[in-house]
Formats: sequence, C-alpha cells, structure tokens
Amino acid sequence: MKRILLITGVILMAVPVGAWAQTAAVGKWTAPRTPDGHPDMQGIWTTQTYTPLQRPDRYAGKEFLTEQEMAEFTKLVTQEGVDPLAGGVFAASDEERGKRALQTDPTHYNNAQWLATPHQPKALSSRRTSLIADPPDGKLPPLTPEGQKRAAARRAAAGFDSYENRPLQERCVVWTHEGPPMLPPPYNDVLQIFQTPGYVTVHRELTTNLPRIIPTDGRPHLPGGIRQWAGDSTGHWEGDTLVVETRNFNDKVIIQGATSALHVTERFTRVSADRILYKFTVEDPTTWTRPWTAEVPMVKTNGKLFEYGCHEGNYGLVNTLRGARVNDKKTTETPVPTVSR
Repeated sequence: MKRILLITGVILMAVPVGAWAQTAAVGKWTAPRTPDGHPDMQGIWTTQTYTPLQRPDRYAGKEFLTEQEMAEFTKLVTQEGVDPLAGGVFAASDEERGKRALQTDPTHYNNAQWLATPHQPKALSSRRTSLIADPPDGKLPPLTPEGQKRAAARRAAAGFDSYENRPLQERCVVWTHEGPPMLPPPYNDVLQIFQTPGYVTVHRELTTNLPRIIPTDGRPHLPGGIRQWAGDSTGHWEGDTLVVETRNFNDKVIIQGATSALHVTERFTRVSADRILYKFTVEDPTTWTRPWTAEVPMVKTNGKLFEYGCHEGNYGLVNTLRGARVNDKKTTETPVPTVSR
C-alpha cells in the first residue's frame, strides 16, 4: 500500500487556548451568518481527541472527569515521547496507563515523533469519559442475535490467508472513521466545511472517499436501489442546527459492523467562535438492540488541508502475506516443549 502522506498539515495546527475544555454552552454567543441567513460553519476544524468511543472500565458509571482528573490526564498525554496512537491511556491503573502511553516499539513508525503536534498536543476535547453519550453507560448497545452471527463470521474470515481477507482500510478502499458518522481518525485529523446556498460540503484530510456534498434544498433521498459507500445524505436546518440524514449505504459498510440498513442522523451546531458541537445518532435494528448517540466537539484550527494519497495498488500486500507464511512455517517447526517431572 503506497501512501503519500504530508504530515505538515497536522504539525502546523494551532488550536485556540481553552479549546479542549468542556463543551461550550449555547447562551449569549451568536453565530455569524452566511448570506442566506444560516449559521456560518465554514472553516478548518479538528476532532482530535484521546476520548474513546466507548467508556473504559476505569470510568464505569462516571460520565465526566473532574477538572483535576482532566488536568492530570492532559499532563500525562502531552509529555514528551507519548505515542498519539497509544491505546492504553485509559488503562485500569495509573502506573499501567503511564507505561502504555509512551512509544514502546518504533520499529514501524516512531509515532511519538512523526505524529507529534507541538503547537497543540493531542489531549481531550471535553471532560466526557466516552464519545458515546447514550446509552448512559457510554457503551455500544448489545448486538442482536443476527449482529452477533455476523460479527463471529467477520472474525472467522479476517486474517492473513489471502488478499481477499485483508481489511478494506488496508486496501485503501474506505477508512473506518470516514462515515457518516464521522469519527476522530488516528492522525491528520483536519476537516474543512464550505457553505453555498442549498449545499454544505464537508471535506476531510484523511479520506479515500470524495468530499461530502450535502444538499439542503429539500430534495428527497436517492431511490433505495442506489447504494453507496458513504450512503446518501440530505440536510435541512432546524433553527441554528444543521441536521443531516443518511441512508442507502451499500452492503459492505464497516461502521462498527452495521449493515445496509444503517440510518445516521447528524447534528452540527455552532456553539462558540472556536467550536461546533457535532452529535450523531446511529440506528440499525439488524445490528444493535437500540440506537446509540455520540458527541464529538469540532475545534477550530489553523492551517491547510494536504493531500492524503492512499492507493489501491498495494505493493506491500505481497510482503504482508509472505511474512504470514514465514510465521506459519515457524509455528509448525517449533517443537512442543516437554514438561520435566
């Protein structure tokens, strides 16, 4: 897989002071308007955050961090040498969390260096302990029996046996964060919003899909027989909130294991000069026992978007599978240890 990645777009980001605090309340502040009278959401934004989609067990029953906990967490993850992709920063113990936040294996990429954002290190975008706000436990709802069967089938099919069972993200077909719904990617977390009469366009930097051009002129959805990777989005305004309904996904959608029955409702609300509150609700009765909702603050940032070239001509796939065969051979040749008595 050949990726031409210009990381400059991330390094030059400068997020306003205080942008990572708790979500701004809608109150005295009034959003600027476009010529057609709607809130102006244009600009370059980031959803960069360490807040996980689901609430870690460490914070079971706790929806928000205290100010002190947030300050301690920010100090931990913004220290020198922290891997922005580290998954253990919400580990059960403080000692384990500190260890797992640091770069431990720079063999592939030294994430602590090449993914660093020195002007505004990755931290938290709010005091929430999970992006999921509903269900109240901050977890994805239980899978339906049908959803469980599909999940088991996906796990059984995944692996390194053939090019056919490598993930679509690795094949540069579609990234799991692209959505809708849109989730924070691991890096190059920048997006730009444009508005014209009757349309809103959302363009992400780290993407393989085309920019999302969302009509807001009241047109209906495409016929149900037309299915797309990103579904079919139509928008409308409810007061100062842009509401986007998306359906007509294809049968290969990879959003948390959903199917083509997926229905996503997104809400964009400009709540301050430097922030848009992005909320979305996901429904798929063939996958989950109930809908679920998440909140992802979008924070204004400076800089430009740069091309992220991810190409389907994955020349690394041959070596990926070759390495798997070497591991298979080692496994079969390793003698079974004997137990001395």
